[in-house]
Amino acid sequence: MKIEVDLGKCQDHGQCVYAAPDLFALDDDGRLTLRRQTAGVYTADVDDMNAEELHEAAEVCPLQAITVHE
Repeated sequence: MKIEVDLGKCQDHGQCVYAAPDLFALDDDGRLTLRRQTAGVYTADVDDMNAEELHEAAEVCPLQAITVHE
């Protein structure tokens, strides 16, 4: 699985952190911490065992900035 977070849409509301704390975190400044970032998009490969949390995070994102690719 792969996730993408459109950083142009993301406003660091943190709902993804509550839905999937093993996958997302906020830094000390309250901004989404990123593993890999290119051209305004955060991408990461995710184990299938985290699929439920990942889909929940995408669903609760108020700006629909998270996309899940199976």
